[in-house]
Amino acid sequence: MATKAFQGTAYVQGKVSGKLLASNTELSFWGGVNPQTGKIIDRHHTLSGQFLQDTILAIPGGRGSCSGSGVILELLLNEKGPKAILFERREDILTLGVMIAEEMFGKAIPVMILRPEDFREVLGLDGRCLHVADGHVYSDESLITLDEHSPGNGVEQSLSLASDVELSDIDRAFLDGAYGEAARVSMRIILRMADLLSARELMDITQVHVDSCIYTGPGSLMFAEKLRDWGGKVRVPTSLNSISIDQQRWRAQGIDPVFGEAAGKLADTYINMGARPTFTCAPYQLESAPKLGEQVAWAESNAVVYVNSVLGAKTMKYPDFLDISIALTGRAPKGGPHVEANRLASLIVRVTDVPGAAIIDDSFYSLLGYHLGAISPSQIPVVEGLESLSPCKDDLKAFGAAFATMSSAPMFHIVGVTPEATSLDAVIDKRSHPRSIEIVPKRLAESWNQLNSASHPQPVDLVSLGNPHFSLTETRKLAELCRGRTKDNNVAITVTCGRSTYGLASQAGLIQELEAFGVQFITDTCWCMITGPIIPPSTGAIMTHSGKYAHYGPGLTGKPFFFGSLVRCVEAACGGCIRDMPGWLLGCLDSHVPK
Repeated sequence: MATKAFQGTAYVQGKVSGKLLASNTELSFWGGVNPQTGKIIDRHHTLSGQFLQDTILAIPGGRGSCSGSGVILELLLNEKGPKAILFERREDILTLGVMIAEEMFGKAIPVMILRPEDFREVLGLDGRCLHVADGHVYSDESLITLDEHSPGNGVEQSLSLASDVELSDIDRAFLDGAYGEAARVSMRIILRMADLLSARELMDITQVHVDSCIYTGPGSLMFAEKLRDWGGKVRVPTSLNSISIDQQRWRAQGIDPVFGEAAGKLADTYINMGARPTFTCAPYQLESAPKLGEQVAWAESNAVVYVNSVLGAKTMKYPDFLDISIALTGRAPKGGPHVEANRLASLIVRVTDVPGAAIIDDSFYSLLGYHLGAISPSQIPVVEGLESLSPCKDDLKAFGAAFATMSSAPMFHIVGVTPEATSLDAVIDKRSHPRSIEIVPKRLAESWNQLNSASHPQPVDLVSLGNPHFSLTETRKLAELCRGRTKDNNVAITVTCGRSTYGLASQAGLIQELEAFGVQFITDTCWCMITGPIIPPSTGAIMTHSGKYAHYGPGLTGKPFFFGSLVRCVEAACGGCIRDMPGWLLGCLDSHVPK
């Protein structure tokens, strides 16, 4: 085969050789890669079952969770990660994780972006040994002399690139150490991300939602403790995402003490730096949720998509670790969706032959969001055809979470539903010559089959609700569905929610009523972090109403999944049989679409 050589943009420098592991499908490291082993556990990915260690990984970009930066940090610290990563386009989350490893721990790997045509050619070299050297990729070692990679050689270059950022007086003071070491290091991290974004100035933000409080391993704790020990204190109101345990109940739940204590220590470290123990992956349900047009810095993929799309506030999809860096300075790169021009849609999606609002159930929104994320892996879409359905907040939460699972885009628009999409023209990026596609509901059968990995007549032994966290409205609806029914003793039904929602539901008498039915409530944590013994080590399946969890769950738990509406989840909890597709979807497949 002919010798190949490619030049790209290196955001972290270095020289390495390794066997190419390539895919044309985006990969979420959180929920998709085991941080202790480096094994790809996303059952839906083309590389499922492969190991990252000692490879040159080539993927178009990341997707899904902001916690991917934490996973890549753990992989690099325990030497289970790839030797280099090649992307087709700019990638914030994984690149930032490598930068953190370099800045804080002196460990790094080359990270490069190739031109799309070069990336496609590299895919054809899958399985061959490649050589990465300071912004170049070679298929023949004779073209380059490989020296041992120096962990520090990427920092200097990256910071020199970031020196083009226009700094305010307080930015310079942070960088000079006038506000302490934690703020100084945080400003260095922010400037490196500004360079990645091609942002040339920083901006004030009003609040931060931190996702890096999730315990991904020892590296996540060491990072936070360094900032705390350096005197780090948040400068703007800062809320905390779901953590890895129910802080008040984990011992009674039988969680491994070593894990539970480390996860609790991580949460306390962020609280010590001034963050509020909100512990929810749905901070848009809090009274502190930002208003239309407000500039904020949120992490957690579903929350980012919701705050941008449904609330109309402005945030990037901030990677873990960058979130707390911004909280410690109150400054963020002025780029991405913070800028109006970057919030416009470059993909028009027309949903036709939509069943009436009285026909569909809540599974429709998860399925549509999941399908849309798959066909729009990086573009911001605008959706037409849903105005008549008048989706509620919980419908949009389910839609956005499933969309964010499959797409790296930070937001979506729905004409006549989301605040900025007052019309199609209002949110279209005409400069990008947007393409237009049509979705008919029967196409959602593909997503249904992907999310239903269990096979009939496999029994259900756990019904999982609340990913993202259950709302007060959903809690009230669940109580209505459970009244007058009897739960099957062989089926557990468990709800995760935030402390705030739990308190309100308790005041309304809903917690007591549902616990009498047999529902277990867990606060502070969420399903993407829950393992045994809450999840039983049996051969039974898990039933969920969450498209997000139905995607990640098989890889995280090793168990098969059924996906369906909240009504079907209650039926499963009562020992009912798991039927095939819902009536509205079967009707679409039969081309009988009720209006």
